Amino acid sequence: MDEESFTQAVDEGLNLAKRVYAGKDRSMVPPRPKNAFEARPVSLLPSGPTVYAVISDPAVVDNPDVPSYQPHVYGRCEPPALIPLQMNGVDMQVDCHVDTAVVSVSGRWRVHCVMRSRRCDCRLVVPMGDQGSILGVEVDVARRSYSTRVVQIDEDQKIYKIDKSNGGFLKPHLFFITIPQVDGGCEISLKVSWSQKLLYKDGQFAVNIPFNFPDYVNPFVKIFSKREKIQLNVNSCTGKEVVLQRTSHPLKEKGRHVGSMSFLYEADVEHWSKKDFHFSYSIYSNNLFGGVLLQSPSMQDYDQREMFYLYLFPGNSQNRKVFRREVVFLVDISGSMRGKPLENVKNALSAAILELTPTDSFNIIAFNEELYSFSSSMEPATEDMIENATQWISKNFVAEGGTNIMQPLNEAMELLSKTQDSLPHIFLITDGSVEDERDICGAMRTQVANRGSMAPRISSFGIGTFCNHYFLQMLSLIGKGHYEASYDPDSTDVRMRRWFRRGLSPVLADISVDIFDHLNENEVFPSHIPDLSVGCPLIISGRFEGKFPDSVKAKGRVADMSNIVVDLKVKNTKDIPLEKVCAKQQIDLLTAQAWFSGSKQLEDKVVKLSVQTGIPSEYTYMILLEDEEEKQDTLKQPKKDKRKRSKSREQVTIQAHEMTVGFGSIIATAENLPTGYGEPKPPPETFAVLNKAVGCCSSMCDCCCCMCVIKTCSKLNDQCVIALTQLCTALSCFGCFECCSELCCSDE
Repeated sequence: MDEESFTQAVDEGLNLAKRVYAGKDRSMVPPRPKNAFEARPVSLLPSGPTVYAVISDPAVVDNPDVPSYQPHVYGRCEPPALIPLQMNGVDMQVDCHVDTAVVSVSGRWRVHCVMRSRRCDCRLVVPMGDQGSILGVEVDVARRSYSTRVVQIDEDQKIYKIDKSNGGFLKPHLFFITIPQVDGGCEISLKVSWSQKLLYKDGQFAVNIPFNFPDYVNPFVKIFSKREKIQLNVNSCTGKEVVLQRTSHPLKEKGRHVGSMSFLYEADVEHWSKKDFHFSYSIYSNNLFGGVLLQSPSMQDYDQREMFYLYLFPGNSQNRKVFRREVVFLVDISGSMRGKPLENVKNALSAAILELTPTDSFNIIAFNEELYSFSSSMEPATEDMIENATQWISKNFVAEGGTNIMQPLNEAMELLSKTQDSLPHIFLITDGSVEDERDICGAMRTQVANRGSMAPRISSFGIGTFCNHYFLQMLSLIGKGHYEASYDPDSTDVRMRRWFRRGLSPVLADISVDIFDHLNENEVFPSHIPDLSVGCPLIISGRFEGKFPDSVKAKGRVADMSNIVVDLKVKNTKDIPLEKVCAKQQIDLLTAQAWFSGSKQLEDKVVKLSVQTGIPSEYTYMILLEDEEEKQDTLKQPKKDKRKRSKSREQVTIQAHEMTVGFGSIIATAENLPTGYGEPKPPPETFAVLNKAVGCCSSMCDCCCCMCVIKTCSKLNDQCVIALTQLCTALSCFGCFECCSELCCSDE
């Protein structure tokens, strides 16, 4: 299911929800607009964790507590309609650790729109924040419980049937999973957890979590106690004072220590939260600073080496000098970039060029099968030259042709071959995949090794899912640059601007850490340490054997080309889940290395880490599995119920699809399919309330059909529908009478 079909299904579900009778006492209904279900938000995509009833048979829709007379509806909803369930409670806990937030939301939803004697599937949809990664879902409903697991399944091991409508991602930040066969009137208790990156800008960390609920998820009964709760724990791990900057909800401080603090918001409300949860804080320091966190593995950890987590912060100084820059921008203008993707690139690139100073130099290369260069050499970033470049972009960025990445990279390397007293940088933007990606990585690795510290940094940005994001990650890893991606056209501009800002503002380059050379064994992520920039802290994690001293030294080069040393304090920690905080970065980098090397050993390592942390990878699956304990309890039921329950209580396993981005599509790139998220979409299907109505438009000269009549009737109230039904019945009787008369006359 994609975004368009999802919103259409919710729209149909809200129409069906009009059949649910709220009760005689209208004062018991929360105050709403006159047309509660027609005054809908601009977007029907959820802006907070939401559960929907999946309705295939519209006849089952009714209030399970107060059954009412409903006109019978024939046929089925194809695809199924989605009715948002009423939410009876919600709690959220947010734990911030350095640059990562771990979010857990618990809630209770009631199947208020299905008869007690009937059942339906229910679908949980969870919007996540920036770079969100789902960690797990736990479900309790009617003496059954389910939980998600990450497993490796061989191709010949058929445990369950794959159904792409049961789970996965609607959009890069919208995760969904289906809960099978829930009885009408039941309450569903859910707990969902995910991790997301904190945003960092101007010395401040910020977390933004979707927590906005529409009116139609409020329970009917006004006297129902609605209590929402938010618990926030911040552990900067720096040993420096944390200062609160801004918050969206009235948080009350519960505790404070050096480098950490905790808050609580708890209130009885008439309506659930109408705004996202936002929180920001700063860690004050004028100078570069950092530290190292150590943690021992748990007994269940497959890797019994010690864990480390190294962080470096640029500090809050607004006057910190950045390196003089020589930059080459490489932009894919193949046919698949047509439309919004290329417009977003134009806007972000024009803004990035304006950030350059007259002491910097730049060039722009647009590429498809051919190269189109702004200049034959590097040009100073003067006002006149930037104006010329902006006009050149507007004229020459025309989407057409195929994709060739090796040639523009070699051209950029040649342009930056004579760099002195500056930091050369290549920014590559593409939405396609090519056949020689491993050759490209090998060639760039050789050139970077030959040039040493003066080698250009290579940063890459992938658009959509047809490009090979692991190729782009590997390219950035080799070039000590920054990788970023946008799978959603709506977020491309913002993400690309942030990516440019991060790459164009380095304050510490050629970083090395002395302890790595003295440990018995170590594994470092990323293996090539990138530069520290104003726009983002630097995080390095990994495993080691040996002994860390009480402090280590990080060395690097600053903008005036002098070398500095930063002392990093080392401390052991137990209150931070380092394994979960580091897992996503390590899985992605290991997968990129496994793709490049073709190493089965690295693939197995990714599988073990993925299964252990519960984060899906390219070699594992996430499934929702009925817990064995509940199944055993069912078997202890009296014999008279055992046979009835055994059929409906078989262990259910549901797979979530498209949890990862894959390794690109050379075929889609060659065919210049439009950039987007997921697989290419088939032609849109008409949402049919009755399957039998489809295809009957040939009668009455395509002017009117059953589908049209049904869609029109769905907008009418119950009394009008009954009157029309009686009228049609009467007309049918007259038609049958006339037919019989003609037959009788012909016989005579």
